[in-house]
This record gives sequence, structure tokens and C-alpha cells, in this order.
Amino acid sequence: MEMKSLSLKNSTITYIDKGAGKPIVLLHGFCGSSEYWSEVIPVLSENYRVIAPDLPGHGGSVAVLEDYSISDIADMLKELLDQLNLDKVTMFGHSLGGYITLAFAEKYNDSLNGFSLVHSTAFPDSDEAKQGRTTNIEKVKKEGIKSLIDGLVPKLFSPDHLENPYVENAKEIGYRTPPEGAISSLSAMRDRPDRNQVLKSTSLPVLLIAGEKDQVIAPEKTFSVSKENIKQTIIKDSGHMSMYENPTKLIMVMKDFLV
Repeated sequence: MEMKSLSLKNSTITYIDKGAGKPIVLLHGFCGSSEYWSEVIPVLSENYRVIAPDLPGHGGSVAVLEDYSISDIADMLKELLDQLNLDKVTMFGHSLGGYITLAFAEKYNDSLNGFSLVHSTAFPDSDEAKQGRTTNIEKVKKEGIKSLIDGLVPKLFSPDHLENPYVENAKEIGYRTPPEGAISSLSAMRDRPDRNQVLKSTSLPVLLIAGEKDQVIAPEKTFSVSKENIKQTIIKDSGHMSMYENPTKLIMVMKDFLV
């Protein structure tokens, strides 16, 4: 798919812009890129305008800031949407993208028609997870990005799907992540606050999607808040990567939410 590029105040963002109609934004996970949505974009773009950026420090996007928070990335996305003259969008955030979606909803609620967390959570990192982020920062500094990706990617998939060719595809995408982007994102994820209050206070339509066999973020971590405006969906037989493991089901769930 054709990539476009825009220069922002603190970053240069590359992104896919495909289709026409009601705008939706797809945010990928850590050490991913807009390519994560390769099975999803062609179908959704038949009825919607789909914007899928490479997050700062991922894919072709470069951040000027050496260190940036999850909230800083939300600000960069707002600047991108402003340049595209998009007043309101529906945002889907996978994993890291979900943390950013919550930060965006916290700051720019009026710019959303609704939002979704896809294999993500409003909870902050546990102390153990924080230590894991710090350890991985040191791993990237000492060993480079490949060592991190080789250890990370197999955990993203259900054990039943490790022979899926998309596992290798996810690794190849990960290998292309600039080390400094991975380090900044690890730091941002480690230091992010609890954002369950965003889910509790929002009146927007919300979709929470969890993978039945997710080894990274268990469904109960995704389904942290129950309210009338929040829909909870489990994708059967999927790990952390339903856009690869069960894209047909994921697309169906997304379409139902968008109606």
C-alpha cells in the first residue's frame, strides 16, 4: 500500500490513507508498523477512510524528541489529524496503540466518535513489567533490535499459531524498528499512568477486544471497566495478534462497532 508522509513539529509521520467515508484511525503495537493492518485495511477501506500511521520511532516515522511519553505521541497524532483536516475519527489502538488511544481520549475527547482497545489495557505496568521494560532497554542498547524481536514476537501469538507465516512477517517488521524508537517506546510504556478513569468517565462508544489465548495481556486486563457504552469482545483462538491470527473475526467485530 502507498505510504504518505507529513512533517510535524516534533516528528515526521509516514502513514497509509486509503478509502473514503467516515474516518477511522488504526494504531499498531510496539515494534510493529502500519503493515500490521495489511489484512484489515483493504476490507475496511471499502466503506471507510482508513488512516494507519507508523507510530513515532516505528516504520518510516521519525521523532525529533529523544524521549517522549505516551501522551506526547497522542499530541503528535492530534497534529497529524489536524493537518489532514479530520475533526472527528474513530480510533482503534492495538497494544501500545491502545495506550496511545487512551491518552488521546483523555486529552482530545471531542476529536473522537468512539475508540477501541485491541489487545490492550488501561492498567499501568506492574512493578515486574516495569523491570522487564528496563531490562529490554538495556538489551537493545547492548545487543541491538534483533535479539529483542526474536524473544518478543513468538509470545505475541497463540501457541497454536507459531507456524503461521505471519510470525516471520511480524519479526521482519520488528527488525526494521530503529533501536532508538524501541528504547523510547519501552520507556514510555513503562512510565505510563493508570488510565482506567478514562474508561470510567467517557460517554463515547468504546470497544474492548481481547484474545482468548493472549499471553501478553489477559482478557481480564482488557475488560477492566464495565459500562453500558463499553462493549467487550473476546476473539476465540487468538493470541495478542488477531489482525494476523483471525483477521476475519476482527474485521467483523470492528465493522459491527462502526455501524
